[in-house]
Amino acid sequence: MSASLRVEGLSVRLGAREVLDGVSLALQAGQVTVILGPNGAGKSTLIGALAGLVPPRAGSVWLGSERLETLDRRLRARRIALLPQHTDIAWPISVRSLAELGRIPHQGAFGLGEPDRLAVDRALVRAGVDAFADRPVAELSGGERARVLIARGLAGEADWLLADEPLTGLDPGHALDALALFRGEAARGAGVLLSLHDLDLAARIADRVIVLAEGRVQADGAPADALTSALLQRVYGVTAEVRVTAGRLRIDILGRDGHGE
Repeated sequence: MSASLRVEGLSVRLGAREVLDGVSLALQAGQVTVILGPNGAGKSTLIGALAGLVPPRAGSVWLGSERLETLDRRLRARRIALLPQHTDIAWPISVRSLAELGRIPHQGAFGLGEPDRLAVDRALVRAGVDAFADRPVAELSGGERARVLIARGLAGEADWLLADEPLTGLDPGHALDALALFRGEAARGAGVLLSLHDLDLAARIADRVIVLAEGRVQADGAPADALTSALLQRVYGVTAEVRVTAGRLRIDILGRDGHGE
């Protein structure tokens, strides 16, 4: 199983705003952890800090027993794969070539080898984009591009997969397919961290949810423990009915600020 990924007393300031304020978390491999929270809560910033791309004002990030900042950037990229929220693809590139970017940390002096090509092939099949592997990415729909980016993340076969809003643009069926892929990554022993806005999908996939608001952790635990109606009212300003039906946690948003629809 992969090493744990954790932050201790993490604070990040962007301009005049304290986006994260003293966040401490220890994420476990072999689990799917979902970050939830309103817009501006600090979800993307936390993911960026865990990937080593956002420097903290205070605190530290650890991968196992090693501080993330001390790791060679290439080694760090082998161990932590990042799917950022906004990825503009403005240059002509094929689906396969884009997925191959996920193997760059592994390539040798002579470029990608046979193991790399096989890893890319597996990722294309798993993401369901192998049928149009040779098409230009610019010709794809938004949902198809989202699946190609997931393939790029899978191709790296990293210890940790961090994905910021990876379901954006996906129809319900492909969103469920993507969730199954992330569960598969956790099943092979990798750690998976996702940021989502859909509470029901989060409850469906997560072993653990972390709710952020105003740069601080508001709840942390199993979905049924963390996602209470009181928490949703306090963090999102909504009235919600939370119940377990047929073994599944279900969340119905009834209205805004307690006034109903």
